[in-house]
Amino acid sequence: MRKLINDPYAVVEESLEGLALAYPRLIRKHPTVTAILRQDAPVAGKVAIVIGGGSGHEPLFPEYVGPGMADAAACGQVFAAPAAEIAQEAIRAVHAGRGVLLLYNHYAGDCMNFDLAQEQAQAEGIEVETVLVTDEIASAPPGQEADRRGTTADHVVIKVAGAAAEAGASLAEVVRVARKAVAGARSLGVALSSCTLPAVGKQIFDLPEGEMEIGMGLHGEPGLERIGLLTADETVARILPRLVEDLPYARGDRVVLVVNGYGATTRMELHIVCRKARAMLAELGIEVHATDVGEFCTSMEMMGVSLTLVRLDEELTAHFDAPCQSPAYSRR
Repeated sequence: MRKLINDPYAVVEESLEGLALAYPRLIRKHPTVTAILRQDAPVAGKVAIVIGGGSGHEPLFPEYVGPGMADAAACGQVFAAPAAEIAQEAIRAVHAGRGVLLLYNHYAGDCMNFDLAQEQAQAEGIEVETVLVTDEIASAPPGQEADRRGTTADHVVIKVAGAAAEAGASLAEVVRVARKAVAGARSLGVALSSCTLPAVGKQIFDLPEGEMEIGMGLHGEPGLERIGLLTADETVARILPRLVEDLPYARGDRVVLVVNGYGATTRMELHIVCRKARAMLAELGIEVHATDVGEFCTSMEMMGVSLTLVRLDEELTAHFDAPCQSPAYSRR
């Protein structure tokens, strides 16, 4: 295992400490649990947004905290859901009297622990609602969208929900905006290599040289098919039509396109993928309002790429274009 760490069981705590020191104007670390808070939280008169999940997917989740984004991120250990106590403390730290939205990916452990935190907060008199991100089409077939995992649509959903909250919307309105964004989001990726967990010290699955797996999950969950290595253009041509057909997206639709690297894919490769994806979308008559290229939701040092489409209407476009600032994502 080649990783620049100290104690493999302290990587999350030490990472969050370093993150907070790097961006003191935007965020701070919670004093007792592995959570990152907006520096000026709680923000009076605003619905608070708490995101979170397992670590190892950076910049998701802690680097999406800041003005116009989330108010807190509850962080679990690597590839593990945050304990209910962490989410509870994050809720308490940012609640400003107008309610709290819990916004996180659909995984069993996250649902169980965030649900416990929500129940505790409600018992304390805090109004809390939940929206799950369910964009990964490989994890359940059409018609079972609610059963899908959440992946690389996160920062776009957080962005539009954060803008609504920043503009003073009610909790019900912020929930509605977030759910609209999730309903129009679809993601599919391809893995070219495995990754190594710090506490384990070995790769979590085997992917032979010269092969790739379409639809593999961020934690090594089985994908749709394992095939021989394709070129960048061939890869996009294999996965983008599946995204378009799944919603489906139609000629005249406006979308955000996300080209996401899984941790070890170079920016050169991502831009080559972007080039082909933009060309195919143009041929289909789908308007790309914005293109985000980079690492938004990784899987440690896994090599691979995912494509995400998020459909926008006028309301979501305005929220997406609103200013925000966080360590990993800003718009001006």
